[in-house]
Amino acid sequence: MIKLTVVDRDDTEQEIEIPTDINLNLMEVLKASEYNVLATCGGMALCATCHVQVLEGLEQLTDAQDTELDMLDTLPDAGTDSRLACQLKVNEQLDGIKVKIRGEEA
Repeated sequence: MIKLTVVDRDDTEQEIEIPTDINLNLMEVLKASEYNVLATCGGMALCATCHVQVLEGLEQLTDAQDTELDMLDTLPDAGTDSRLACQLKVNEQLDGIKVKIRGEEA
């Protein structure tokens, strides 16, 4: 199991456990866990409404690709620790990370 911590917009924290063999991205997991994530484009890195801030574990994630970086550049509150949840595939790299939901609410 992959365990990660999610901090919602109201600063409540919850640990989520995800099976290692699931073929989803973090945005899909957040939506399935009933977090209020807009995800307008459905995971295509075209809207940035699944913006998360990586509070812990950024160094263990793969680098953001150009498409993701271009979308993050459109956000006034994006920082060097920002990622799009739709671009983070659920795998061992997510184990132990802590993210804060920043994107628009649904």
